[in-house]
Amino acid sequence: MHLSPDEVVLWRHGAIVLNQTIATTWVVMAGLALGAWLVTRRLTDAPTITPWQNALEIVVLGIRRQIRDAGLSPAERYLPFIGTLFLFIATSAALTILPGYHAPTASLSTTTALALAVFVAVPLYGTRAGGLRGYLAHFLEPSPWLLPLHVLEELSRTLALAVRLFGNAMSGGLIVAILLAVAPFFFPVLMSLLKLLTGTVQAYIFAVLATVYIAAAARVAPGPAEEGSVS
Repeated sequence: MHLSPDEVVLWRHGAIVLNQTIATTWVVMAGLALGAWLVTRRLTDAPTITPWQNALEIVVLGIRRQIRDAGLSPAERYLPFIGTLFLFIATSAALTILPGYHAPTASLSTTTALALAVFVAVPLYGTRAGGLRGYLAHFLEPSPWLLPLHVLEELSRTLALAVRLFGNAMSGGLIVAILLAVAPFFFPVLMSLLKLLTGTVQAYIFAVLATVYIAAAARVAPGPAEEGSVS
């Protein structure tokens, strides 16, 4: 039993190592890119649309609503980043129903990379919303003496994002593996569905936390309801 897909080496050439984490990450990204192209190549605003376009619209409008509810407007500015985070994590978890597949989010290197992406995005969006001076000023509120604590908060929540997602993904895989070893004919379907559900929940939590962090940095007041959003 491997605790992390990093331990599964698929190919090695000198210092270059291709492990399962890298391979599955590229599989997920390629799958998302291909799926996006297939679904969006024939978009239409006709009264009758395909089931795939309908599912896409539900996901996009749902993410837009969450972004808007967090106080970020216009939601389209943040939708590509937040939506990509959610879809990548959710798809990584969904593919665990495939035999021999291990989610890349079960690797601390992957979850750290995702958390670092949020860490970089927060000041970028914050600066875009209120200017560099306005964003940096919040580190000195309500007193300049709190600057070290604000910096520590930024670093600690990045670490918390990475460890939380990694811990849930890894522990879920271990629980399923243990139960399958104990009762291989009873648990497979049930535990696969449970793992799929928990993976989707973790994707939602990660995306919501990223949205909240960006909203706190941007300090944007909630805008009016956007056309086409889900009420």
